[in-house]
Amino acid sequence: MKPILVNSHSFDAEVRRSSVPVLLDFYADWCGPCRLLAPTLEALAAEAEGYKVAKLNVDTAPELCEEFRVMSIPTVIVFKNGEPVARAVGVRPREALLSLLEGAL
Repeated sequence: MKPILVNSHSFDAEVRRSSVPVLLDFYADWCGPCRLLAPTLEALAAEAEGYKVAKLNVDTAPELCEEFRVMSIPTVIVFKNGEPVARAVGVRPREALLSLLEGAL
């Protein structure tokens, strides 16, 4: 399974009202570090149990970037019950992302 692509219109349904924690990657197609992180996110999405992995293109949702104070990309935020509970900025290894998720599971 690949990460779910989220936009301004689907954000509430996919993230805010999700019944499981969501690892959300704020990214852009032109961002080199974002492309480096993509395979790690795809691997996490493929093995996801009890959580889901999603991606949000910052160029298409500036209002969500402002709401969650995303200043640099990639930024990964873990949401639980629709609220941000953990955050990491920059490329992170799989283990670091899993550790962010642990607090929400």
